[in-house]
Amino acid sequence: MAYELVIFDCDGLLVDSEPLANRILSECFQAAGFPITYDICVAEMIGLPLPHCFELAEEWHGRAVPEGFFDIVQSRTYQAIRNELQPVPGTRQAIEAIALPRCVASSSERDKITLSLTQTGLLPLFGEKYYSAQQVARGKPFPDLFLFAAEQMGFAPSECIVIKDSFHGARAATAAGMAVLGYAGSGFAQQLADEGAMVFDDMAALPGMLGFES
Repeated sequence: MAYELVIFDCDGLLVDSEPLANRILSECFQAAGFPITYDICVAEMIGLPLPHCFELAEEWHGRAVPEGFFDIVQSRTYQAIRNELQPVPGTRQAIEAIALPRCVASSSERDKITLSLTQTGLLPLFGEKYYSAQQVARGKPFPDLFLFAAEQMGFAPSECIVIKDSFHGARAATAAGMAVLGYAGSGFAQQLADEGAMVFDDMAALPGMLGFES
């Protein structure tokens, strides 16, 4: 069917932030005495809000993260975004070729979304139309964020298609009653397919999947 609204994820889809963020998160965990490696962060935490990542660590190891841990992780992550972050190759061209209303819905904090889109030059493609898990009661894998984004944009869930790179996000979008396209750049092709996403691995293919020429 033809869709009326495209909802984009941010981290790992628009901006190549996942290696950066998971490197810093694992380093901060290990400095705080939690034996959580980069590979564990990638396998278990991609697509989840940061507080949920902390809850997983606390559950696994039976103790709380240190006081101020959120601020430590965020400070280091923000600095790395300023110094290192790049857009996912082909993102701008793909978005510009899709002649549909669009927005961003991300597990990241709104300030972080702003910084990431600004740093990579993608903010003008969305204006103020981006939404954070901070704005809803429950983050991914619950559907709240995508339902909120659709409501704010004025569309029914059945009119929306979500572009995701994580299986947690694909699960949330499916639970929201939305179609899902899964970008396999983060290496989760099978997991995305298992969540019902139609998978692609090159941003240049995205416009064609939505009926537009790139």
